[in-house]
Amino acid sequence: MGNPRLNDMQAILISGAIGYLLGSIPVGYLLVKGFRGADVRTTGSGNIGATNVARTSPGLGIATLALDALKGAAAVFLVSRIFPGENTLPFVAALAAVTGHIFPVWLRFRGGKGVATGLGSFLLLTPKAILLTLAIFVALAAAFRLVALASIVATASLPLLALLLGESGEPVLLIAAASLLIILKHHQNIGRMLRGTEPRFQFRHT
Repeated sequence: MGNPRLNDMQAILISGAIGYLLGSIPVGYLLVKGFRGADVRTTGSGNIGATNVARTSPGLGIATLALDALKGAAAVFLVSRIFPGENTLPFVAALAAVTGHIFPVWLRFRGGKGVATGLGSFLLLTPKAILLTLAIFVALAAAFRLVALASIVATASLPLLALLLGESGEPVLLIAAASLLIILKHHQNIGRMLRGTEPRFQFRHT
């Protein structure tokens, strides 16, 4: 990576720090705590992401989805502005944002699954690939009503789609690393799906 102001390692660390700090903001936890006075980690799957929030409050679930995506996009945008012309550092920020969401320091490193944050992060970097993964997600979610299945398959397809659409080298490796983190975070869902006990998603009216 060429940068006239900082050496490569400093630039990577700054990009990673920005991504992690923004990604680690526990949006779902804060929204449920603020509007309902409850800890979202004690309900449903115990996750702080949009799907679990939406199980008890569709409105807060939508807000969580949007803000989780926004914080990922913000990390990529800021790093792109700080290091203009850099092709790889925004992908570093995207991976760090996903990592921050999954392992937030504020909640003892127990966060969400990173899907929405990854969506917002990579939407600015590989928009065509993200739109295709969204189509895969929507089709599978509508067909099976298993959000975890749709998330896993769509996430797994992202690095391949990015590669087919022209990305290469370090960016694809960083996309693949973020995708792997997200998939690994779904390990409990994978186990339940194999046992046939994964709950199908339904909104509750509130």
